[in-house]
Amino acid sequence: MSAANAQWPHLFRPGSVDAPVLLMLHGTGGDEQQISGLAGALDPRAAVLAPRGRAVENGMNRWFRRLSEGVFDTDDVARRADDLAGFLVWAREHYELGDRPMIAVGFSNGANIALATALLHPEVVARVIAFSGMHPLERAAASAGPDAIGARVAASDLAASALVLLNGESDPMAPLPSVQRLITVLEQRGARVEQVLRPGGHGIAETDVAAAVRWLA
Repeated sequence: MSAANAQWPHLFRPGSVDAPVLLMLHGTGGDEQQISGLAGALDPRAAVLAPRGRAVENGMNRWFRRLSEGVFDTDDVARRADDLAGFLVWAREHYELGDRPMIAVGFSNGANIALATALLHPEVVARVIAFSGMHPLERAAASAGPDAIGARVAASDLAASALVLLNGESDPMAPLPSVQRLITVLEQRGARVEQVLRPGGHGIAETDVAAAVRWLA
């Protein structure tokens, strides 16, 4: 496991030792170099850990497979979230991060893997800034059985989790009904959730960044 994690393509910048770690998760077609630039706007003192999504769709980096536009392969989402959690445990030890807070910052597909990891591994990812994300495990929400993804979500204790969801009101790629269902699930499991809506669609607006900075503070 450690050898595989060591080979995972990623970027790391140590930042100030008394600052948090920003886990930067790119969107579809992005990479660790692209998304890491956003970290400086959020907290210029923070460490930056930016892994690359290891699923590929039409030559573009992604974090997990989808069955069609807006329809996720929830089995793959859960498996990739498990993999990411394992990588983060390795990275915390490898880079000697100690107990520095880690905050996942994701855009679109990156927001969705951040949210999935927070749902399934709150002990690893407890704080999330999600730009243009939606419910990543919606198709699994009604699952039953001891090994079902839905059962794992239902068993998650998110009392120590805090998330901010930043979305456009008319975003066809992250529709508000899915976002609202996600908020319901998060709050039912005990998470503290802040929602920030703006006019417009998919993307990261200056107002989103400003709201994320306020939330971090």
